[in-house]
Amino acid sequence: MRDETGCMKLYDKWLQTLDPADPLARELTAIRGDIPQITDRFYQDIVFGTAGLRGVCGAGTNRMNRFTVGRASFGIARYVLKSGEDVSRGIAIAYDCRRHSKEFSELTAEIFAAAGIPVYLFASMRPTPELSFVIRQLHCVAGVNMTASHNPKEYNGYKVYWKDGAQISGSVSEGMQREIEALDVFDHLPGLPLEEAAGKGLVHRLGEEQDEAYMQYVLSLRQRPDEQLDRSVPVVYTPLNGAGSIPMREMARRRGFSAFQTVREQQDPDPDFKSVPYPNPENPQAFALAEELGKRTGAQLLIATDPDSDRMAAEIADGKGSFMPLSGNQTGAILIDYMAKAQTENGRLHGHGRRPAMIRSIVTDDFGAAICRHYGIEVFEALTGFKNICGRISELEEKGYSYFFGYEESIGCAPGEEVRDKDGIAAGMLLTEWAAYCRKRGVSLADALEEVFKKYGYYLEKESSLVLAGAEGKRKIEAILQHFRQTPPGVFGPCRVKEVLDFQHGRGDIPPQDALIFRMEDGSWFAMRPSGTEPKLKFYVYTVSRDRDQARCRLDSLDNALRKEVQRVS
Repeated sequence: MRDETGCMKLYDKWLQTLDPADPLARELTAIRGDIPQITDRFYQDIVFGTAGLRGVCGAGTNRMNRFTVGRASFGIARYVLKSGEDVSRGIAIAYDCRRHSKEFSELTAEIFAAAGIPVYLFASMRPTPELSFVIRQLHCVAGVNMTASHNPKEYNGYKVYWKDGAQISGSVSEGMQREIEALDVFDHLPGLPLEEAAGKGLVHRLGEEQDEAYMQYVLSLRQRPDEQLDRSVPVVYTPLNGAGSIPMREMARRRGFSAFQTVREQQDPDPDFKSVPYPNPENPQAFALAEELGKRTGAQLLIATDPDSDRMAAEIADGKGSFMPLSGNQTGAILIDYMAKAQTENGRLHGHGRRPAMIRSIVTDDFGAAICRHYGIEVFEALTGFKNICGRISELEEKGYSYFFGYEESIGCAPGEEVRDKDGIAAGMLLTEWAAYCRKRGVSLADALEEVFKKYGYYLEKESSLVLAGAEGKRKIEAILQHFRQTPPGVFGPCRVKEVLDFQHGRGDIPPQDALIFRMEDGSWFAMRPSGTEPKLKFYVYTVSRDRDQARCRLDSLDNALRKEVQRVS
């Protein structure tokens, strides 16, 4: 981190370098003398978090702008050229509805083309899972998506993928970062204009052919024949003004889900997200308009995807005229149970001679794992983030496993191996199919969830975050984690600690991550880790019992005790 003097030097350098008429220069001029603002923009270079860049758009080294994006693109181009890979395979580029996403994608395409690397560029916004699919379909060496995923409207991001279609990690991520850090943000970043690059065969436009291939893949994931489904089940969908709108509606049309409706106010692209305060499907406010439409139409299922459509969240009718949200853990468990049951019945689960494998993150609860054990599905763990979850697929396939499912608590599911990332479109299709199957059986979705709880136990959860922005916030997060590492309490309320798992230096086949897990003697546990994309410390609290009230009591007691300890040391 830079001190105040270092921040001021960079601030002055930017003002001296930029044309005074440049919007970025005007933005910096407007904060002259505002030390906290200047420090926040320059205390660090924006760095790789979850497989790329993520930050607020604006002027400064800690912001998303054409200079930081250009620097990253130039560094990645240098890495790819040195990697030993066949660069003629090219790099695929997509973007979503965010501010500057199209501009950043074209800038990146021009830089790659100038380096002699062919580019496959989507002509308009596409969902993240389609980019992952296309990388594998076209055998590209890498891919980039300009998206801030579920972050607030002020953000944009730069997701980077490698040749397997998964987000970069390990040595690839580290190598790219080294190349980027070797560049000054104002280094000359050569770019070849798009039209000239296209004329030289270095830029290729992607469109309907790739859309159709991806849609066929999504449809291939169906679990049951139409005669086992009531496809008239009422469903409401909101893309939250993002990239999922067209493919999700097309999926519903082709599957014959006749009562599948889209929230009109959130159907079309909007970088300002005027209809929702925060375009994150985990946020209950994201479902406000979907709930209104759902109540008018008698919907049994509400689905929302985030702006780049990798995340999918859902709510189900509660039988009392309203809706209850499903957590990411519950959604994953429902889909695991639905898919495993269907594949057991039709002989596909164990019929290929390879043992099925499920991959979850270390902070995902034990609900889905319990279901997997029932069906003979091996459970593997990975660090948080789908670069880690899907990054394990090839490794497990080499060991003789067949990939069955991957998910994490943060409303992300990867139900098929050809998309090596969260796939909100495919997950949305499968959840809609589950709803149609329940309706055919004459069972409400709430009752279907209760059936799963009764069979495997009541797995309850609470997730919370402590938001601590800026340099001072970063120091506080580090201090809290250090306290729990150095002087971990042995008891939290009525729960006695059984073991502490520290992932700072890795554990077994899990690489290092700044995360702690406390497991209790009664089966309860909690985890904490800093977010890789936002200035917050995240907490996950889990309990399980055959009795719902007992599970709730344990959960509240453990959560309250953890909050008091965090408050005491912060």
